[in-house]
Amino acid sequence: MRLPERTPSRKRVTPLRRGLADVRRRGPAPARRRGLAAALSAVVLAPLLAGCFAEPSPQEAVRDFLVGWQSGDFAKAAARTDGDHKTVEKALSQVGPQLDATSFRFRLTSLDQNGDSARAVYHATVDLGENAPPWLYDGRLDLRLIGNLWKVRWSPSAIHPKLGPGQRLAVVNEVEPRAPVLDSRGNTLLTEATVYVAGAIPSGLSNPEEVGARLAKATGFAEDRILGQIRSAPPNEFVKLATFGKTKYAELSGKLAAIPGIEIRQEPMPIAAKAPTEIVGAVSAPTAETAAQLGGPAEAGDTVGRSGLQKVYQDQLAGSTSTEVVALDQNGRKVGELAKWPAKPNAPVHTTIDSAVQQRAEEAVAGAGPVVMVAVHAPTGKVLAVADEGLNQVRNGLAGRYPPGTAFSIVSTSALVRSGVGTGLKVPCPAERRVGEATFQQAGASANEAPSLRENFLRGCVTAYAALARRVSPGVLAEEAQRFGIGGDWSLPLQTYTGSLPDMTRESQQAEVMTGESVRVSPLGMALIAASVSTGGWRPPQLVVDKTKPEAVPRARLLDPDALRALRKLMRDSVKRDTRFLGIDGLSGVSSTVGYTEKGQRREGSWFVGYQDEIAVAVFAQNVGGDSATEVAARFFRSLS
Repeated sequence: MRLPERTPSRKRVTPLRRGLADVRRRGPAPARRRGLAAALSAVVLAPLLAGCFAEPSPQEAVRDFLVGWQSGDFAKAAARTDGDHKTVEKALSQVGPQLDATSFRFRLTSLDQNGDSARAVYHATVDLGENAPPWLYDGRLDLRLIGNLWKVRWSPSAIHPKLGPGQRLAVVNEVEPRAPVLDSRGNTLLTEATVYVAGAIPSGLSNPEEVGARLAKATGFAEDRILGQIRSAPPNEFVKLATFGKTKYAELSGKLAAIPGIEIRQEPMPIAAKAPTEIVGAVSAPTAETAAQLGGPAEAGDTVGRSGLQKVYQDQLAGSTSTEVVALDQNGRKVGELAKWPAKPNAPVHTTIDSAVQQRAEEAVAGAGPVVMVAVHAPTGKVLAVADEGLNQVRNGLAGRYPPGTAFSIVSTSALVRSGVGTGLKVPCPAERRVGEATFQQAGASANEAPSLRENFLRGCVTAYAALARRVSPGVLAEEAQRFGIGGDWSLPLQTYTGSLPDMTRESQQAEVMTGESVRVSPLGMALIAASVSTGGWRPPQLVVDKTKPEAVPRARLLDPDALRALRKLMRDSVKRDTRFLGIDGLSGVSSTVGYTEKGQRREGSWFVGYQDEIAVAVFAQNVGGDSATEVAARFFRSLS
């Protein structure tokens, strides 16, 4: 026997961790539907039971009780019991609010008669919304024949077999803590922040409806959601209704204080990011607006990743809700657990960030003006640190698009050596050189000099590298850029930029690539180029590792051996010439200055790209009164010495 579904006039709230869905208001079944449902139920029951019992039969009592309860006609259900009709009607009408349920469905599974007594067993399906799976249980109804009429023996056990006299149902929801974002050694990259929890003790509210309405108006959360939480919670326990961060609470504190019965409790929550803060990302308590963006309302205590890894891994990190249906005595004490659904397990995000290296990078960029630094572990491509001052670690460090200038000579020189050009080749470095339609200039150059390619690398001579464009084919130059990962098919969980080269159909275009003027790269991409020279091969970056799988080092894209030997010597000699690196042993690198246009404005910048031992870095500084990239790099590597 399957009975018509009852859908009380309310809607159910879905927590962020379980997935947010569109919530529909469904009113009580109209009288026409109820009559039809009862008639259909009788049709279903009759063939099943007509041959089993002679009139009078308990089937009508069972049918009327379950149909009335399910469809919301509690008076009809109460009339088929031997209890006080008002008492029964009230008890049945309270079951839905006590469970914050959206619907009930009952199916008769057996009906046995023994003289003037009978027992019916029914299967119940209670929709608790998306906080938990449907609650399924088997109930029983004891019946007796009074005169010529069968009646259900009334007691709370008719609602649930484990519900005793004076007891009621309640739902306890508990949001599990958010999992952390961890560094490479398993240490948390989060610290505690204070959140403000608005809640109430249901038994202390003289007018729950007013509280729900006023809190909904103040916060934007659904009124029936709030009221449902109040009604379904244990009456003597504090029920969390909404959670706010510091800024949102400051905005709403006056309105919240004016709502009678609402209490504000401060709770520490480990959601504030440590360095690198923009990589880790921000977390907040859900607002009505953010909940709507995610698909629906949220549970108090839920957290929402707003940026960085916290946003990307929201589903993995967010604490889900455990739900428990309990029986309470007349004093509101828990006397039994009727059903329980544990929270869905969450898991931390393991990053490759080395907090010690990150701290050194933070110190190096402090006070340096607009600058960003990316450090990677050269043998594996793991991102060790991303630090900035006045820029953004993701937008500028991982996904910035800047011309590398003569820092690109790492790639250009590799292509030249592969094309048979030795570092001893004499190439003039004039103050100005025209190649095709393009004119290149070199500050401080002497027209009477013809330095070697090695010397031009050390100086970062633009005009010399522009002239050398004719010594390498566009195909080889593009291939070498790809070998160093530029424009490659690699990415991180966060926004990244792999770099790009323009078309090189004209000689002037190729010269602009050779000098790094028309190339676009990110600091992350340049750090990986430095790592390639350090280890002899390019590897894609890693920022997050999966601890459930064996760790594997990505296969390297090997560099040309002759080019590698030349680059290592050139980059080592370049650092030795720079007095800012005095006292720093084992460091190799190259510096450059660039001019470029960004959003219609002419800007200047500087680079340092290099490595020491297993740490490779790229520093990009927008030189608007701050330190150069070389000065920042020198502070960083000196702190590691």
